Amino acid sequence: MMKQVGWIGFCLAGGLATLGAGMAAVWAAESAKKIPAASHNASTDKVSSSQTTVGLTPEEIQEGFVSLFDGKTLKGWQGDTKGYVVENGLLVCKPGGNLYTEKEYADFIFRFEFRLTPGANNGVGIRAELGKNAAYHGMEIQILDDSAPRWANLQPYQYHGSIYGVVPAKRGHLNPPGQWNSQEIYAKGPHIRVTLNGVVIVDADISKIDPNNTMDHQPHPGLHNKKGYIGFLGHGSRVEFRNIRIKEL
Repeated sequence: MMKQVGWIGFCLAGGLATLGAGMAAVWAAESAKKIPAASHNASTDKVSSSQTTVGLTPEEIQEGFVSLFDGKTLKGWQGDTKGYVVENGLLVCKPGGNLYTEKEYADFIFRFEFRLTPGANNGVGIRAELGKNAAYHGMEIQILDDSAPRWANLQPYQYHGSIYGVVPAKRGHLNPPGQWNSQEIYAKGPHIRVTLNGVVIVDADISKIDPNNTMDHQPHPGLHNKKGYIGFLGHGSRVEFRNIRIKEL
């Protein structure tokens, strides 16, 4: 989610609707690459017949991870199912909305990969309440193209990986638009940790944060929720996701 004093940045500029020839070439090159064995066990155009193992490494299967996306359908998801589509084994936000798991989760390790378009804005809701703004009635882990000129003057707690409005993330570890990123969200009680491309960018104990005295000076009544839904929070821009998996703790 993206807010600034005096304006709301939920929609992308019209220019984002079309990628330039240079970016198209980058996307083509990225799509043609073989997925590294370290984070995948199949190429992007192949989907396992078993939903529980799609996008999982053998190690993750042994550790108890399960897939949340079968690469073919939106089975297991609820909410704005019209704003997300499946394309070539990818879950694509276009233009999006809020797409939540059918199940609630308390403590977990949530892993996924994503690819941004220029200026893209999305988010991951965790321990969220349905029908409410996940950034306040739960938590929103920001997904944002930090490099976009339109986002040059945001508050620290609004950039990628931040617990929106509450805890700012370390910057400089996000790959450029058109390239894939891997992210892990670890939630164990009040301990929230976000790892982007192998680097920890948020490591917070939210029990020490007053939900009525946060960095954005907004009330966050759901900050200390014990459980809730996990969801992708689209704000009008195309973002692609793959290898979405979770392990309950």
